Amino acid sequence: MTDKLTPDQRRRCMQANRSSGTKPELMLAKELWHRGYRYRLNNRKVLGSPDICFRSRKVAVFVDGEFWHGRNWETAKLRIKSNQNYWYPKIERNQAHDAEVNALLAHKGWTVVRFWDSEVRKNLSRCADRVEEVLRHEQIHHLHCVYAFDTQYEEGFMAAEADSEWGLSEVDDS
Repeated sequence: MTDKLTPDQRRRCMQANRSSGTKPELMLAKELWHRGYRYRLNNRKVLGSPDICFRSRKVAVFVDGEFWHGRNWETAKLRIKSNQNYWYPKIERNQAHDAEVNALLAHKGWTVVRFWDSEVRKNLSRCADRVEEVLRHEQIHHLHCVYAFDTQYEEGFMAAEADSEWGLSEVDDS
């Protein structure tokens, strides 16, 4: 299949693509906002600058462009007819970077959720449901970690003061 655009038109078209603030990212962010979730967009303090970041719950959401991140790469790369020496390594570097970011964030206790931009466009509600499910799971996990306590104190629990100081040993039941 030949390109219907001239090389100059294709160049301008590719340069016009945004790295952040894309329509699918904003669609998902707005849907999550309407559901009551608060987040940061493109938080540079978090590795990989997630498109949507829930820092307190350690959840990073990425919405990846299919061309730039190589969806179905083995078949998709056959469609690239010009400048293959540039595009093949670039897209493969993007894929390697995504895998590295996933691994490093997971190592630091983060949950990473990735969507293809077409998934968000076609199934916005399902994608938002998935993020919501992850957030609920992380909230339960966080609460469990925060409120978990050492059970060694349950059996031999005793006050620092003697019961008699508080009048507890001389309770009158009458």
